[in-house]
Amino acid sequence: MAIPQGTLDRAPPPFFRQGPSAATKLAFFAALAVFLMVADRRFEMTDPLRAALATALLPLQRAAAVPVEMLVGGTAYLKGLQAARAEAAAAREAMAALSLEAARAGQLARENAELRALLGLRSAPLTRSVAAEVLYEAADPYSRKVVIDRGAAQGIVPGAPVVDPAGVLGQVTRVYTLTSEVTLLADKDAAIPVLNQRTMQRAAAFGGAPGGAMELRFTSANADVQPGDLLMTSGLDGVYPPGLPVARVSTVERRVESGFARILLEPAAAPDGVRHVLVLEPVGAQAPVTAASAAASAVEPSEPGRRRLAPQGPGR
Repeated sequence: MAIPQGTLDRAPPPFFRQGPSAATKLAFFAALAVFLMVADRRFEMTDPLRAALATALLPLQRAAAVPVEMLVGGTAYLKGLQAARAEAAAAREAMAALSLEAARAGQLARENAELRALLGLRSAPLTRSVAAEVLYEAADPYSRKVVIDRGAAQGIVPGAPVVDPAGVLGQVTRVYTLTSEVTLLADKDAAIPVLNQRTMQRAAAFGGAPGGAMELRFTSANADVQPGDLLMTSGLDGVYPPGLPVARVSTVERRVESGFARILLEPAAAPDGVRHVLVLEPVGAQAPVTAASAAASAVEPSEPGRRRLAPQGPGR
């Protein structure tokens, strides 16, 4: 049976209608994207929307991060707990060793005082010190000097030794009312008598060596000096207390044509970067004290801004 052609609807059903073409949609959305990017860049139109979305999504983000934070935090807690236990055990062992050393030191100090009293030897003087801070380095390019914030008003005298936690740093060479000038051991004009801790041989160390080093002069070529030997103050000059670290032997050059060896030293106290120092009273200016007063001074509180060092002498 034939169907008349005029009765057929050639338009697609509503379900299959496509609307604008794909090229038209691409051009429209591309233009919209460019417009939004330019508007966001120039007028910041999307900032409120971005802030609202960030605020709305924050609880979800925090909730999603909770398992990861718990895992990381739990692992760190277990590692920290293990490290804390190991450190506590090491601290207990060190405390026990220090307690034993303190007991031995106390016994030796009592025996030392008894022996000195028995032999009638003069008690070692107390070394008084003043804490100071390094202000700046002297501007003279041909010398190694620093300026500290203590002077004659605080009892600083010329010739006073200056030390830091590592050892001897230098000596006060010029005193003003509120400041003082300290000549470092690396200066070309510095000299200090030393004692080799290993061989107990005396010598003299001088500054001015290349690279901020020191030099052990007038030492015979066959002297028993080895790299690594520690040199301490001998205390025979009446300035430096005995037993303070001065330098360590770095190189030893024994020359056949010369009767003296060239010995370079590395100072124990590095002058670069030092901030706080102690200015000691020269040994020659210290008054002798009795054993009883020395024992009392060990527990007596020191003056404000000062602290007392443990007495050091030949009997120790």
